[in-house]
Amino acid sequence: MIDNVEVARWFKLATEQGNADAQYNLGLAYQNGTGVDESDHIEAAKWFQLAARQGHADAQRILELLLAHRSFQHLLGEAYASGEGVEQNFAEAVKWYQLAAEQGQIFAQYRLGEAYASGEGVEQDRAEAVKWYQVAAKGGHLIAQYELGKAYASGEGVEQDRAEAVKWYQVAAERGHPSAQENLDLLLADDGEPDDIEVARWFQLAREQRNVGAQYNIGVAYASGKCVEQNFAEAVKWYRLAAEQGHAEAQYQLGIAYANGMGVKREDPVETVKWYRVAAEQGHAKAQYRLGAAYALGIGVKQDDAESARWFRLAAEQGYVKAQYRLGVAYALDRGIKQDDAESARWLRLAAEQGHVEAQYNLGVMYADGTGVGQNLVESARWLRLAAEQGDVDAQCGIGLAYMHGNGVEQDYVESARWLQLAAKQGQAQAQRSLGILLDIMRQSSISPNFW
Repeated sequence: MIDNVEVARWFKLATEQGNADAQYNLGLAYQNGTGVDESDHIEAAKWFQLAARQGHADAQRILELLLAHRSFQHLLGEAYASGEGVEQNFAEAVKWYQLAAEQGQIFAQYRLGEAYASGEGVEQDRAEAVKWYQVAAKGGHLIAQYELGKAYASGEGVEQDRAEAVKWYQVAAERGHPSAQENLDLLLADDGEPDDIEVARWFQLAREQRNVGAQYNIGVAYASGKCVEQNFAEAVKWYRLAAEQGHAEAQYQLGIAYANGMGVKREDPVETVKWYRVAAEQGHAKAQYRLGAAYALGIGVKQDDAESARWFRLAAEQGYVKAQYRLGVAYALDRGIKQDDAESARWLRLAAEQGHVEAQYNLGVMYADGTGVGQNLVESARWLRLAAEQGDVDAQCGIGLAYMHGNGVEQDYVESARWLQLAAKQGQAQAQRSLGILLDIMRQSSISPNFW
């Protein structure tokens, strides 16, 4: 019996002869993931387009439907932005983001704002960036909410408005965005620490109105020791009152307290997971990530890689960098989710772009090997260097070897020796061996490592 893989193979052979029916059928195979390694809508569109150009009516119809769909438009924008499956073209990426964004695709709206903010593929326009951040933020996009807070705080692209900055930072912070939490703290700190009158007001609101925000703020005050004597048991008491009323950040903080045994009788993994879960189910990104980690390790819950990957994905889709990295690793290692090197690279890139050092290193390795991405030694060297500059010892060795052999960078023995020495001093065995070989080459060539 001939299977789908065999059918797809014959379609591929026929497409080489320019057969329109074969091109159409191969497009269907890629669209449905039948007889090919995985579903790939970009590859499907490529074959539909070739058949359509030859007048194939079904191919023309399905291509028209694909190109009009907002999710595909967003996907096509991502492909042009990253150069995956098509030649990288930022202007073309913006074109497709715009089409998807105008149909209400939230991720495309954010990407369009990002493009206008950076000037990649379109003339830089901060006001237009803010416009699209606003639309995406109102639709619930976490990073857009953070960027909107940042815009109002700085006055870039919009009139500076501290109240609006606090509002959007608060929204993103309560969903677990770490930079939003930090910036919110800094913004509020500009007014000085809350004074005794402010804390008294919180107590009054909490007692008389069961005001959930006031209860949470009192918990924060006790946990940090701001205006009251630090008392973790009191912090837990107030967090619990807010948590039981559905305050997601309070629920998360209560989970942290049980995880660390702070303000409670003892560490309690089961209670930890309970509070992470209720916060996670409300969309709290950090709680989703920690719940995923609990499932990965089997702490407080039965170990379950599939459930772990599910929670990592939910947090990753909100832009939480640690979750993006862990999801990328899950795809690479077939851990709770079908192995997919291209998806692994996609999530690692998102984490790497936010500065995650391990993601940067792994992405550099993938570009060097051509795993999940087209082999590109220049991109490999770029990501390895970024990770190396953050102190990753393996990346320091990797960029040192790149300079030694001229892989993706101009060969430079002195620069190579500098990076290899940094790694070697930390005990990286490959760097130690390579440094010895390199120094012998430099000695024979009378090249002095002037940093020595």
